[in-house]
This record gives sequence, C-alpha cells and structure tokens, in this order.
Amino acid sequence: MKIVIAGGTGFVGKVLSRLLQENGHEIIILTRNKTVQEKDIQYVQWLQQGARPEQLLDTVDAFVNLAGISLNNGRWTKKQKKAIYTSRMDATLEIVRIMEHLSAKPKVLINASAVGIYPTSSTATYTEDSMDYATDFLGTTVQDWERQAKRAEKLGVRVALARFGVILGRDQGALPSMLLPYKMHIGGTIGSGEQWLSWVHVEDVARAIYFAITNENIKGPFNITAPHAVRMKDFGKTIAMIMGRSHWMPVPSIAMRLALGEQSVLVLEGQHVLPAVLEKQHFTFHFPHLKEALYDLH
Repeated sequence: MKIVIAGGTGFVGKVLSRLLQENGHEIIILTRNKTVQEKDIQYVQWLQQGARPEQLLDTVDAFVNLAGISLNNGRWTKKQKKAIYTSRMDATLEIVRIMEHLSAKPKVLINASAVGIYPTSSTATYTEDSMDYATDFLGTTVQDWERQAKRAEKLGVRVALARFGVILGRDQGALPSMLLPYKMHIGGTIGSGEQWLSWVHVEDVARAIYFAITNENIKGPFNITAPHAVRMKDFGKTIAMIMGRSHWMPVPSIAMRLALGEQSVLVLEGQHVLPAVLEKQHFTFHFPHLKEALYDLH
C-alpha cells in the first residue's frame, strides 16, 4: 500500500513508519520542509504558501494524521493552548482538502485523538460506546479534532479515530520524565495516587494503527490503551520495583498545580479507558501489562 503520514517524523510517526516499511509499504511523509525523495521515504511539502501536495499524492491507499503540537510541550498559557488547538485543526482540515482534490480517494483516514475526550474520574470506566465527554480544554479540543476528521466521510473515506492513552516510549513521550525522579532517588506518588493512568507502549500504538488501516471493521473511535490500566500510585511502585529504587517522596497536588498550572490535569487526573473495539476485533497487545512494558523500556 501507499500510505501518507502527517506527523511522520514525530514520536509515534517514526515507530509507525518503521513498522510499515518492515511490512513492505510505500511511505510518504507530509513535511513543512521542501519536497525531497530519500532512499526509502518520500517527503512532500504541505502547510506552506504555494504548496500543493495533492499533485504528488495520486493513488494513495491510506492517510494517517498524527500532526499537532505536543500537549507536554510547555505550560498551557493562552498562547500555547491556541497553538495546540490550531495545529490540530489546521492539519486535519488540510488533509480533508487534499483528499477532496484527489481523483482516486484513499480507502481510510486514521486520525489521532486522545482519551482526554472522556471526563476525568477515579470511579468510571470508559469504552468507545461512552457518550459522556469532557468539557475542559482538552476534551473540547479532541471533540473538535474528531469532528473535523469526520468530514472525510462525505468523500467516501473510512475514518477511524485513534484515541491514544498515555504513550510510553524509551526516549520520548511521558515515560522519561516519569522515570527521572526515581533515577534521582526522590520518586513517589503524584497527587492522590488514586487517579487512573490509561497507558500504552508505543510499539502497540504503531501496531494498532496498522491494524486499523487494514481492518475495514474499525470505523469511528477506537481506544489505543493497554487493556490493564493502573492507578498512578501503582504505576510509581512498579517503576520503583523495576529500577530498584525507593518509592517514598510524595508530590502534593498543590505543588504540581503551581508548577504546571492547567497542564497539571495530565498527571493529577485521569480516566480508566478500555480498548473495547480493538479487543472485539481480536487485536493482540504485545505489552498488555505495565510490568513487561516498563522492563522493555526502562
């Protein structure tokens, strides 16, 4: 297949590109830089004045949209929140525009999303059937993001919305900053410790996206979270055990709020999210349990 990836040089995009190449697919990455052809990947310029990527994207089988400024990329000031929001809307609308100009439409669009669409709760459990949506900044951003992606359905394109949990990777994502206090022997429970952490190994994220590309039964939202979420206190204790460090120094909620402001919601509150759609379609996680994921990554 010929697969176009927006955000292909990012954290998830790099892992996905490697997986697709290993399986013999042709990869095109949308980039703000000039259009170039490298050994195995074609880079096509987009989101720049005068760029017409659609002229180089004929007979494409699938689009994967991972584009958008990271939620962890700085304090959530008014300016930063606007950048987080507009980066997602602009990229998604441009992908739909590109598709409109293609004579042969792709079969599928896999559009990134997030479990932040669900309200934070220490008691509720959410699947893709849950219609209770968060109304805070992250929740409304994700709802608008999905709404823009679904515009591609009018073109006859299957749209699958990949609601990511907290993605764990060796060098990027949330894990390095979570490991740091334990490396410094000051690790401990963050906030109450009762908040849920719906995590997932980055390799399983890439595999789930590939699975959704090839599985026509996956349409609409699908959660990409490991099947066994954990409470934050248990996440910390598991890190401590694997690293041979103490889990002793609690980080009060007020300290996190002072340090991170509104962004502190990412670590002080959470959701218990299950990957019901993937499990119904018999997707197999390589890392269903936290302990084996952390052993692989730390």
